[in-house]
Order: sequence, then C-alpha cells, then structure tokens
Amino acid sequence: MKIRIYYHHTDCGGVVYYANYLKFLEEARTEFMEERGASIKELSDRGVLFVVARQEIDYKLPAFYADVLQIDTKIVNMSAVKAEFEYQIQNQKGQIVTKAKTILVCVGKDLKPKAIPQEIRNKLNSKGR
Repeated sequence: MKIRIYYHHTDCGGVVYYANYLKFLEEARTEFMEERGASIKELSDRGVLFVVARQEIDYKLPAFYADVLQIDTKIVNMSAVKAEFEYQIQNQKGQIVTKAKTILVCVGKDLKPKAIPQEIRNKLNSKGR
C-alpha cells in the first residue's frame, strides 16, 4: 500500500508524528485483509472481531511532509486465535523508515477469544485475489 504524507500527518517540524504510524498500519492491515476477501465489516457483522493484543514499532528514519511511503504487509504466524502481522515502511528512496509487528486476536462480540474461522485463515494465507 502506498500513502502520501499530508500536512496533517506531521508535527510542527514537518516530520510524521510518531502515533500516525499506528493509523498507517491499521490501514495497511485492512487493505491486506480486503485484498484477500476478508472484509472487516462483513466479519464484524458475523460476530468475528479482531483486537490488537500487541504492537511493536521500530522507527529507523523520519518521514516528511510530501513523502510517499510504501507499506509492505505480511502475516508471519497464525494460530487458532491470533495472527501476527509484520510491516516494512519505505520512503520513495527505498530507505526503511519503520518496521513494525502487530498481533491480532480473534474475539466474539463478548470480546472473549474465539477461533479464527477456517475460511478466513485460508483467505489470509492466500496471495490475494
């Protein structure tokens, strides 16, 4: 996924505000799932929800106003109830700006852990549509 950095993403120095990376990761993860036919909205309507259990971010270089960032997303591990995503964010020069990891846990509407439905596991392990 590509994202253009707008003024509202930055601090007073024109550098991307660190917390905005969480939004970028959420968007990239949603796109990753949607590309594989796992609609977050449809899953939610069925009572299959995902919550963030752990988030790690390593900031390597700053990103700036008007940069275009490439966010590469992949699943590196999946168990019965959780999926581990890894991301690499590069600037337009190909430099690594950020590396991150998110662990999502599947829960029901009661927010208690539940197994990721097999058809969703299959979709998430596919290469996309």
